[in-house]
Amino acid sequence: MDGNGRWAQQRNLPRSEGHRAGVRAAKAVVTACRERGIPYLTLYTFSRENWGRPKAEVGLLFDLLTFFLGSELDSMVQNGIRLNIFGEAGELPASARMAVEHSVRRTAGGRDLTLNLALNYSGREEILRAARRLANAGVKPEEITEERFRKELYSAGQPDPDLIIRTGGEWRLSNYLPFQSAYSELYFCDTLWPDFNAEELDRAITWYAGRERRFGLTSEQVAGK
Repeated sequence: MDGNGRWAQQRNLPRSEGHRAGVRAAKAVVTACRERGIPYLTLYTFSRENWGRPKAEVGLLFDLLTFFLGSELDSMVQNGIRLNIFGEAGELPASARMAVEHSVRRTAGGRDLTLNLALNYSGREEILRAARRLANAGVKPEEITEERFRKELYSAGQPDPDLIIRTGGEWRLSNYLPFQSAYSELYFCDTLWPDFNAEELDRAITWYAGRERRFGLTSEQVAGK
Protein backbone atom coordinates (compact mmCIF):
# COMPACT_ATOMS: atom_id res chain seq x y z
CA MET A 1 0.00 0.00 0.00
CA ASP A 2 2.32 2.73 -1.29
CA GLY A 3 1.85 6.42 -1.91
CA ASN A 4 0.27 7.95 1.21
CA GLY A 5 2.99 10.57 1.59
CA ARG A 6 3.02 11.56 -2.08
CA TRP A 7 -0.78 11.76 -2.09
CA ALA A 8 -0.64 14.26 0.76
CA GLN A 9 2.24 16.20 -0.82
CA GLN A 10 0.32 16.63 -4.08
CA ARG A 11 -2.47 18.26 -2.07
CA ASN A 12 -0.20 20.39 0.13
CA LEU A 13 -1.33 18.40 3.15
CA PRO A 14 0.75 16.97 6.01
CA ARG A 15 1.82 13.33 5.63
CA SER A 16 -0.54 12.46 8.47
CA GLU A 17 -3.51 13.23 6.22
CA GLY A 18 -2.13 10.87 3.62
CA HIS A 19 -1.97 8.08 6.18
CA ARG A 20 -5.53 8.80 7.31
CA ALA A 21 -6.69 8.64 3.70
CA GLY A 22 -4.76 5.37 3.38
CA VAL A 23 -6.72 3.89 6.27
CA ARG A 24 -9.98 4.81 4.55
CA ALA A 25 -8.74 3.12 1.37
CA ALA A 26 -7.84 -0.01 3.33
CA LYS A 27 -11.34 -0.18 4.78
CA ALA A 28 -12.87 0.16 1.32
CA VAL A 29 -10.67 -2.58 -0.13
CA VAL A 30 -11.43 -4.97 2.74
CA THR A 31 -15.14 -4.41 2.16
CA ALA A 32 -14.77 -4.90 -1.60
CA CYS A 33 -12.82 -8.14 -1.17
CA ARG A 34 -15.46 -9.55 1.14
CA GLU A 35 -18.27 -8.58 -1.25
CA ARG A 36 -16.43 -10.30 -4.12
CA GLY A 37 -15.94 -13.52 -2.20
CA ILE A 38 -12.17 -13.24 -1.94
CA PRO A 39 -11.23 -15.50 0.99
CA TYR A 40 -7.78 -14.09 1.85
CA LEU A 41 -6.43 -10.54 1.82
CA THR A 42 -3.02 -9.50 3.14
CA LEU A 43 -2.17 -5.83 3.59
CA TYR A 44 1.46 -4.74 4.04
CA THR A 45 0.76 -2.43 6.94
CA PHE A 46 4.11 -1.75 8.61
CA SER A 47 7.52 -3.20 7.71
CA ARG A 48 10.42 -3.65 10.09
CA GLU A 49 12.24 -1.04 8.02
CA ASN A 50 9.49 1.48 8.80
CA TRP A 51 10.87 1.89 12.33
CA GLY A 52 13.46 4.17 10.69
CA ARG A 53 10.83 6.80 9.89
CA PRO A 54 10.47 9.90 12.09
CA LYS A 55 9.26 8.99 15.57
CA ALA A 56 6.16 11.18 15.30
CA GLU A 57 5.12 9.52 12.04
CA VAL A 58 5.62 6.03 13.48
CA GLY A 59 3.53 6.99 16.49
CA LEU A 60 0.75 8.28 14.24
CA LEU A 61 0.74 5.03 12.23
CA PHE A 62 0.19 2.98 15.36
CA ASP A 63 -2.44 5.41 16.64
CA LEU A 64 -4.29 4.98 13.33
CA LEU A 65 -3.98 1.21 13.59
CA THR A 66 -5.39 1.24 17.10
CA PHE A 67 -8.25 3.53 16.07
CA PHE A 68 -9.04 1.44 12.98
CA LEU A 69 -9.22 -1.80 14.94
CA GLY A 70 -11.31 -0.24 17.69
CA SER A 71 -13.80 1.37 15.29
CA GLU A 72 -14.12 -1.58 12.92
CA LEU A 73 -14.00 -4.52 15.34
CA ASP A 74 -17.76 -4.99 15.72
CA SER A 75 -18.23 -4.73 11.96
CA MET A 76 -15.50 -7.30 11.36
CA VAL A 77 -17.16 -9.75 13.74
CA GLN A 78 -20.59 -9.21 12.18
CA ASN A 79 -19.22 -9.65 8.65
CA GLY A 80 -17.23 -12.80 9.36
CA ILE A 81 -13.79 -11.23 8.96
CA ARG A 82 -11.00 -12.99 10.82
CA LEU A 83 -7.93 -10.93 11.66
CA ASN A 84 -4.50 -12.52 11.51
CA ILE A 85 -1.01 -11.03 11.89
CA PHE A 86 2.11 -11.65 9.80
CA GLY A 87 5.03 -10.28 11.82
CA GLU A 88 6.26 -9.72 15.34
CA ALA A 89 3.29 -8.07 17.01
CA GLY A 90 4.92 -8.48 20.42
CA GLU A 91 7.33 -5.65 19.56
CA LEU A 92 4.59 -3.08 18.95
CA PRO A 93 3.80 -0.22 21.35
CA ALA A 94 1.64 -1.47 24.22
CA SER A 95 -1.65 0.14 23.12
CA ALA A 96 -1.32 -1.12 19.54
CA ARG A 97 -0.25 -4.57 20.70
CA MET A 98 -3.23 -4.87 23.03
CA ALA A 99 -5.62 -3.71 20.30
CA VAL A 100 -4.19 -6.25 17.88
CA GLU A 101 -4.32 -9.13 20.35
CA HIS A 102 -7.89 -8.26 21.37
CA SER A 103 -9.04 -8.02 17.75
CA VAL A 104 -7.43 -11.34 16.82
CA ARG A 105 -9.27 -13.05 19.69
CA ARG A 106 -12.63 -11.39 18.97
CA THR A 107 -12.59 -12.23 15.25
CA ALA A 108 -11.29 -15.79 15.54
CA GLY A 109 -14.62 -17.23 14.44
CA GLY A 110 -14.74 -15.32 11.14
CA ARG A 111 -15.21 -17.51 8.05
CA ASP A 112 -15.97 -15.12 5.19
CA LEU A 113 -12.60 -13.37 4.86
CA THR A 114 -9.21 -13.80 6.51
CA LEU A 115 -7.57 -10.39 6.77
CA ASN A 116 -3.82 -10.66 7.31
CA LEU A 117 -2.00 -7.53 8.44
CA ALA A 118 1.71 -7.72 7.65
CA LEU A 119 2.70 -5.76 10.72
CA ASN A 120 6.29 -5.27 11.87
CA TYR A 121 6.97 -7.67 9.02
CA SER A 122 10.08 -8.60 7.03
CA GLY A 123 10.01 -11.33 4.42
CA ARG A 124 13.66 -12.24 4.88
CA GLU A 125 13.27 -12.28 8.64
CA GLU A 126 10.24 -14.56 8.26
CA ILE A 127 12.40 -17.09 6.40
CA LEU A 128 15.17 -16.85 8.99
CA ARG A 129 12.61 -17.24 11.77
CA ALA A 130 11.26 -20.41 10.19
CA ALA A 131 14.79 -21.82 9.84
CA ARG A 132 15.57 -21.05 13.48
CA ARG A 133 12.36 -22.68 14.66
CA LEU A 134 13.19 -25.85 12.74
CA ALA A 135 16.72 -25.85 14.13
CA ASN A 136 15.48 -25.31 17.68
CA ALA A 137 13.03 -28.18 17.24
CA GLY A 138 15.92 -30.45 16.32
CA VAL A 139 14.66 -31.17 12.81
CA LYS A 140 17.38 -32.81 10.73
CA PRO A 141 18.35 -31.15 7.42
CA GLU A 142 17.18 -34.14 5.39
CA GLU A 143 13.81 -33.95 7.13
CA ILE A 144 13.17 -30.35 6.08
CA THR A 145 10.67 -30.39 3.23
CA GLU A 146 8.81 -27.51 1.69
CA GLU A 147 5.66 -28.64 3.48
CA ARG A 148 7.45 -28.77 6.82
CA PHE A 149 9.04 -25.37 6.23
CA ARG A 150 5.69 -23.77 5.38
CA LYS A 151 4.33 -24.76 8.77
CA GLU A 152 6.80 -22.35 10.40
CA LEU A 153 5.79 -19.35 8.30
CA TYR A 154 3.30 -16.71 9.44
CA SER A 155 1.07 -17.88 6.59
CA ALA A 156 0.92 -21.50 7.80
CA GLY A 157 -2.36 -23.09 6.80
CA GLN A 158 -3.11 -20.48 4.13
CA PRO A 159 -2.65 -20.70 0.36
CA ASP A 160 0.04 -18.68 -1.38
CA PRO A 161 -1.23 -15.38 -2.81
CA ASP A 162 -2.57 -15.62 -6.35
CA LEU A 163 -2.19 -11.90 -6.95
CA ILE A 164 0.10 -9.28 -5.42
CA ILE A 165 -0.81 -5.64 -6.05
CA ARG A 166 1.77 -2.86 -5.64
CA THR A 167 0.43 0.69 -5.82
CA GLY A 168 2.19 4.01 -6.19
CA GLY A 169 4.28 3.31 -9.30
CA GLU A 170 6.94 1.20 -7.57
CA TRP A 171 8.12 -1.97 -9.37
CA ARG A 172 9.50 -4.14 -6.61
CA LEU A 173 8.29 -6.44 -3.83
CA SER A 174 10.16 -4.63 -1.04
CA ASN A 175 10.74 -7.68 1.13
CA TYR A 176 7.09 -8.71 0.94
CA LEU A 177 6.21 -12.42 1.09
CA PRO A 178 9.31 -13.57 -0.86
CA PHE A 179 8.74 -17.27 -0.13
CA GLN A 180 4.99 -17.26 -0.72
CA SER A 181 5.09 -15.13 -3.88
CA ALA A 182 7.17 -17.55 -5.99
CA TYR A 183 4.29 -18.07 -8.44
CA SER A 184 2.09 -15.08 -7.67
CA GLU A 185 0.99 -12.79 -10.45
CA LEU A 186 2.43 -9.30 -9.89
CA TYR A 187 0.31 -6.26 -10.68
CA PHE A 188 1.91 -2.81 -10.55
CA CYS A 189 -0.07 0.39 -10.94
CA ASP A 190 0.65 4.11 -10.66
CA THR A 191 -2.40 4.78 -8.48
CA LEU A 192 -1.41 6.12 -5.08
CA TRP A 193 -2.83 3.99 -2.28
CA PRO A 194 -5.35 6.56 -0.93
CA ASP A 195 -6.95 6.60 -4.40
CA PHE A 196 -7.08 2.80 -4.68
CA ASN A 197 -10.75 1.75 -4.47
CA ALA A 198 -13.15 -1.01 -5.52
CA GLU A 199 -12.91 0.06 -9.16
CA GLU A 200 -9.12 -0.18 -9.07
CA LEU A 201 -9.39 -3.57 -7.39
CA ASP A 202 -11.70 -4.82 -10.13
CA ARG A 203 -9.24 -3.60 -12.74
CA ALA A 204 -6.50 -5.64 -11.10
CA ILE A 205 -8.74 -8.72 -10.85
CA THR A 206 -9.69 -8.42 -14.52
CA TRP A 207 -6.00 -8.25 -15.44
CA TYR A 208 -5.34 -11.31 -13.29
CA ALA A 209 -8.21 -13.23 -14.91
CA GLY A 210 -6.53 -12.76 -18.28
CA ARG A 211 -3.25 -14.31 -17.17
CA GLU A 212 -2.28 -17.87 -18.08
CA ARG A 213 -0.86 -19.35 -14.88
CA ARG A 214 1.74 -21.99 -15.79
CA PHE A 215 3.63 -22.55 -12.51
CA GLY A 216 6.81 -23.27 -14.44
CA LEU A 217 5.11 -25.46 -17.06
CA THR A 218 5.09 -24.84 -20.81
CA SER A 219 1.88 -23.80 -22.52
CA GLU A 220 1.67 -27.28 -24.07
CA GLN A 221 1.89 -28.89 -20.66
CA VAL A 222 -0.79 -26.57 -19.30
CA ALA A 223 -3.04 -27.42 -22.24
CA GLY A 224 -2.40 -31.11 -21.65
CA LYS A 225 -3.51 -30.84 -18.05
